[in-house]
Amino acid sequence: MIFIVGPTAVGKTSIAIELAIELGCEIISADSRQFYKDISIGTAKPSKEELSQAKHHFIDFLPLQELYSAGDFERDALSFLGAYFQSNNVCICTGGSGLYVSALLYGLDDLPSSESVRAELNELLVSDGIETLQNELKIIDPEHYAAMDIHNTQRLIRALEVCKVSGEQYSKLRTSSKKERPFQSVIIGLNRDREELYDRINRRVDAMLDDGLLDEVKSVMPMKHLNSLQTVGYREFFASYSGEYDMEEAVRLVKRNSRRFAKRQVTWFKRYKEIEWFNPKGFNAIVAHTKDLLAK
Repeated sequence: MIFIVGPTAVGKTSIAIELAIELGCEIISADSRQFYKDISIGTAKPSKEELSQAKHHFIDFLPLQELYSAGDFERDALSFLGAYFQSNNVCICTGGSGLYVSALLYGLDDLPSSESVRAELNELLVSDGIETLQNELKIIDPEHYAAMDIHNTQRLIRALEVCKVSGEQYSKLRTSSKKERPFQSVIIGLNRDREELYDRINRRVDAMLDDGLLDEVKSVMPMKHLNSLQTVGYREFFASYSGEYDMEEAVRLVKRNSRRFAKRQVTWFKRYKEIEWFNPKGFNAIVAHTKDLLAK
């Protein structure tokens, strides 16, 4: 398994496809928003041309209404790989959703849960708003707060639930053990100079708007309460259409929040001890590194 990870807009899709062509293999997406149908522009799904160049899995296979956890992905991806590796030696997994990558790479810890605590947190979300929960997690577990998508209500509530039930920090409990996997792993991290990356993010947002992002946002707005739509690039425009601020401000916030998300992604992936970092411009170096490890 070759894992290609990194921040949003760094160039993971193109590198994954080039490497899949070079190695003659297929690609698993570990992007938790690309799983869903009806949101293609704002999630930067591979284009039809890109999908034709290398076979992809776990893209466009869920309705927006379906909850799909990292544990679900771990189960389904391992099931797929069990069959895939019967006739193939190499597979690529790429995406920026750190928890989903970790689920397949290392497995998820068996963390405590409580339906009553979860219900209380959901009630607090409705009565006091997401900021109250965000501030509580920031106090209880600043390390996890800094690394996670704090606007994802499902993950926010889950982290607080674990902290309250266990009396421990979520970040300390999540790294206790690694599960055995029936494959060897190579982890390739992609990153760019910060100024260059942030410029790519800004230009990507502009390109999404040119490609019809606002029409896509309008088409799913009746379902804006769904967890699948609690993500950068949608919630800011939902708020604008609801009258909270104008469209110019919405675009500014999407760009700012995307840059902040990219920073959190890099923080997450830097925890992987086995990772080797590359600039996407150095594709030959990536191929050489990968083939060297595959030959061992």
